Amino acid sequence: MEEFHTREKLSKQSIRGNIKIHMNGKLIDNKDVLINESETWTDKEIIFFKKMLKQGGKFSVGGRKFFVIPQEDNRSLV
Repeated sequence: MEEFHTREKLSKQSIRGNIKIHMNGKLIDNKDVLINESETWTDKEIIFFKKMLKQGGKFSVGGRKFFVIPQEDNRSLV
């Protein structure tokens, strides 16, 4: 009997609206595009993508190049 694994996946809630995401040089303005792309990703790739959404930067997942600009944090560290 096969063992059941809960699979990580992207949801609309995990992709915040004030984050700018570029995929292969094009700005993604529809979250469904990323959700559809993530269906072929491994669990590790999805976890990595979620971390990069918070951190920002350039990276590659699932053969696609991403550039993420995270939201500006207005809180002061002083």
